[in-house]
Amino acid sequence: MKLKVGTTLIIETTFTETTERYKCKVVEIEEGADYFMIDYPIHISTKKTAFFLEGTQLHVNFSENTNAAYAFKTEILGRLRKNIPMIKLSYPGDEQLIKIQRREYVRVETPVDVSVNFHGDVSQFVAEDISAGGMALLLNQTVHFRENDHIELLIVLHFTNGDLKYVKATANVIRIWEKAGKQIASLQFDEIEDTDRQFIVRFCFERQLLNRKKGTV
Repeated sequence: MKLKVGTTLIIETTFTETTERYKCKVVEIEEGADYFMIDYPIHISTKKTAFFLEGTQLHVNFSENTNAAYAFKTEILGRLRKNIPMIKLSYPGDEQLIKIQRREYVRVETPVDVSVNFHGDVSQFVAEDISAGGMALLLNQTVHFRENDHIELLIVLHFTNGDLKYVKATANVIRIWEKAGKQIASLQFDEIEDTDRQFIVRFCFERQLLNRKKGTV
């Protein structure tokens, strides 16, 4: 089992305007169980203990070694006090974990609406894939930017819980090329707020889960 007692978890909220991050440890788990127990999470920045309501949905990631990390969605099932206060979380099973390569951002093929501003010229496009490091923009119209130019982006992210987030970023145009008769611009984010990057990470994670359910990954 990849998840085991003593594993350090990073928990992120999915219900607040800004992503809050907490750290905790797995304190109890049974082989094959659909739940596990953690100690009370501590906010990474404020160091304050978190108190979540039963039914709260959370995003969890953890590292098994130095090369890979894993992520999954969970829900708070309840609380229990033994030697220490514990929180009971749902566990989807090892086979449902999303593997994340730590040395690169996960890229997911999914349409994303993007507004591009290049020297005051604003145009609307659709990206055919996205990661927290950049995206591939489908050029369905004539553009004035070229390779090595810097453009401003406004990215629209639709989440499964109905949330809508607008992410701002500055990107470098790495290259413009053709694929299957389509013109593509490969973009790498230059300047992006950490909170906005975390929104993209969360968005990619959700799309991976959706694609897995549809059998496309």
